[in-house]
Amino acid sequence: MTMLAAVHHECDVANETICAPADVKDWFEFTTPIFSVGPIHFTRTVILFFLAAAVVIALLYFGLRRTRLVPTKFEAAIQSLVEFVRDGIARDIIGPEGVKYTPYLLSIFMLILVGNIFEVTPFVNFPITSRMALPIFLSLITYVVFVVVGFSKNGIRYLTDIAWPKAVPVGLRWLVGLIEVVSTFALRPMTLAIRLFANLVAGHLMLTLLLGSGVAFVLAVGEIGPKAGIGIVWFAVGLVFFAFEIFVAILQAYIFTLLSAVYIQSSLHPEH
Repeated sequence: MTMLAAVHHECDVANETICAPADVKDWFEFTTPIFSVGPIHFTRTVILFFLAAAVVIALLYFGLRRTRLVPTKFEAAIQSLVEFVRDGIARDIIGPEGVKYTPYLLSIFMLILVGNIFEVTPFVNFPITSRMALPIFLSLITYVVFVVVGFSKNGIRYLTDIAWPKAVPVGLRWLVGLIEVVSTFALRPMTLAIRLFANLVAGHLMLTLLLGSGVAFVLAVGEIGPKAGIGIVWFAVGLVFFAFEIFVAILQAYIFTLLSAVYIQSSLHPEH
């Protein structure tokens, strides 16, 4: 709602066909603290991050705290979600030993999903994953996990199998090895974070522009007359995009978790 109000306030409906702020960073950078505890400042983004974490904890606690022969619909939904991550991602990608990584994979999947869904949550309308700090933080955790797993399981062979891949002809091993080392230890955390960040930024911008412009033009019907019909078009397109963004929110959470599992699997078996 804050974003839509900002769009409406800055919109020149007489001369524009769609509303856009002078600087889109205003929709992402919430640097003014809502409150502070000593030297620690809590901005809107920080509060939403803790809210997302609290929602995830509550969902898992109330969904899994009891084992019933006939679970409620809520419990069945949460249990199905856990089984999906455990069987559809951890076991299918990593293998039987992937079960022990289920708590981590489930945690990041749920946190990213809730953070993404904030984009279409009334009175929030802001995906916390559209701030680069969170995607890079989660990707660095995944990076630490798969690197530690790789060296713990394989020792120095984890590095040598990547740098000197035996499945590649000898003449190309140095080149392929160099590419693999750079890809594994430098590019993976960057691409993992950027993929999530870019998709949520794009969706947030488009949704706010379309719905904000729609509201601004319709409310200005007394000033611009028939031109207010543009607002109805933008708002209708925005509603379609709204539904699409729900799909994107789920898909991006799944992709991030799936790639995390793939990276863990490749660390357990670097020769592949």
